Amino acid sequence: MEIEIGLIETLLVALLILFAGYFCNSKISFLRNNNIPEPVVGGIVFSLIAAIAYSYFNIELNFDMSFKKPFMTIFFTTVGLGASFKLLLKGGPKVVLFLIVTSMYLILQNAVGVSLALASDMNPLMGLLGGSVTLSGGHGNGATYADLFITEYNMSGGVFELAMAAATMGLVLGGLVGGPVSKRLIKRYDLKAGEYHEELDDTITFNPEDHDLVTPKKMMETLFVILSCMVIGHLGHMALKEAGVVLPSFLIPLLFGVLATNLCEFSKCYNLSRACVDLWGTMALSIFLAMALMSLKIWELANLAGPMMVIILIQTAVLMMFAYFITFRIMGKNYDAAIMAGGHCGFGLGATPTAVANMEALVARHGPSPQAFLVVPLVGAFFIDITNALVIQLYLSLPFVGN
Repeated sequence: MEIEIGLIETLLVALLILFAGYFCNSKISFLRNNNIPEPVVGGIVFSLIAAIAYSYFNIELNFDMSFKKPFMTIFFTTVGLGASFKLLLKGGPKVVLFLIVTSMYLILQNAVGVSLALASDMNPLMGLLGGSVTLSGGHGNGATYADLFITEYNMSGGVFELAMAAATMGLVLGGLVGGPVSKRLIKRYDLKAGEYHEELDDTITFNPEDHDLVTPKKMMETLFVILSCMVIGHLGHMALKEAGVVLPSFLIPLLFGVLATNLCEFSKCYNLSRACVDLWGTMALSIFLAMALMSLKIWELANLAGPMMVIILIQTAVLMMFAYFITFRIMGKNYDAAIMAGGHCGFGLGATPTAVANMEALVARHGPSPQAFLVVPLVGAFFIDITNALVIQLYLSLPFVGN
């Protein structure tokens, strides 16, 4: 028996899923300590209930997903609006260097995923799902590209479920391996925390100005900028599609977001509220993920879960070696570099909060590293999503991957 759920009811259920995730995370320390996103937790709980209803009572819920794509595009547009070149330069050469290192790893991560998929006689797009799409990209990115692979590349069902499973597994592993990598580096090279210098506080960009308060007017102004980028980006996307260039629907709005935020900063014609941008992005991503996970069909996952698990475990080993031998050395081969290596493990497999959690656990035992807490969150929160989208598009343009 199929039950049709209307648009408003679908949005209501999505919010209930979010609140269920918040409740579970507040009660279960494992979920909270590993930074599993609330929409993912609530969505998995809901999908288990839906699977029971389908298996034992033959009940299948069909939701109206009209809001899903707009929420996804809003999120990625806010990613673009957060990519300030002035912010990048203000962070100093270490931020630029770390962005280069992590971008190099994105290329390697997808090379490993695609190679393993081809070696396993799988669709090479599955290798991208087991690469930077879900591991460096997270759940939002995974859900977006799963939808793209189904609609534009004719992949079969179960892709979305696999993407969510890969992103969740990456989050957990990212929280587990970062600490051991950094601890091994600190012990091997007998590294010590440097003295804390107060002047470093002046360079930290994760500080909204005191007067930059969130008000209804600023939220609406920010929404106007977001929607403007989305409309112009949609027109650009359709023009490129007619010309035979297939790109993710969110990529052009994201790039217009980058253009808009930097034009505003350099021309000083408008002061875009970073706090409002973050709020719109967080809300849009949470609702998008909840809506996406509402249709999660666990029973379609079994055939592909095994090979994907092998790919992710190998990806974990590769990232640990990369962080140990490359990230650490390029970032200076000192205590701060060791902490950054642990952070790289966090968001190379999971997300920026996982990276920060790894570093917090390390500095609590070994001493402060203000430079690491400047560099890693800045790259992970504002810039890596941009380079990740470009690297994924590069791989999709390869004839043996995207065609």
